[in-house]
Amino acid sequence: MLKDKKIVIMGVVNKASIAWGCAKAMNDCGATVIYTYQNDRVKKQLEKLVGTEANLVECDVATDEQVEEAFNQIHKTYGTIDGLVHSIAFARKEELGGNVFDSTREGFAIAHDISSYSLLLVSRYASKIMNPGGSIITMTYIGSERAIANYNIMGLAKASLEAAVRYLALDLAKQDIRVNAISSGAIKTLAASGIKGFNALLDEQAARTPSGKQVTTEEVGNTAAFLMSDMSRGIVGEIIYVDKGTHMT
Repeated sequence: MLKDKKIVIMGVVNKASIAWGCAKAMNDCGATVIYTYQNDRVKKQLEKLVGTEANLVECDVATDEQVEEAFNQIHKTYGTIDGLVHSIAFARKEELGGNVFDSTREGFAIAHDISSYSLLLVSRYASKIMNPGGSIITMTYIGSERAIANYNIMGLAKASLEAAVRYLALDLAKQDIRVNAISSGAIKTLAASGIKGFNALLDEQAARTPSGKQVTTEEVGNTAAFLMSDMSRGIVGEIIYVDKGTHMT
């Protein structure tokens, strides 16, 4: 399904990462995957998963210059690309609990910078080297539209991210590049572990699904692979729920 396509995946940290589920699915579908990593510590973890011979490029989305350099390097080394998976989010642990009105100005800015603005930034440079018919996707969560206990500032950042998807979809349609988001159910990732009471949230959300089961990174990855493929060319500016039906209840 993705034979001859080159996909940049941002956000793989370990085997529990949603981005890792995406990478595995896209590899299985025949894509050439290019991984970005934040720093040397993350690179070492990533190499344990993919090996030292994998396509690895350093990219810290907190730095404009490094994002530009990363995509210049990708273009120089691999040529044009066909897709981008943005699976990056961050909020300080102290912002993920208690009352949302106790969030700090700095914490608000950091969460929105890394979790939302970074999509705009990487899309700016990815779109310059992306083939017509390309696809950009990002990862969101239902906390963007519902008040989820302790999700707090990240819920606000995800709402911003979803708005960014729609505006990017409008802008990049001129280049025949589509932009969408996957709203995943709760998954125990490294990032999610910082949310107070997250284990209870996992159980509660699983109980709300028609099947009584939690969604997996494999299921999210399969949907991401579809959105990277030509079979999804009619889907633009959408939030696709991959949450076992949690959003219905």
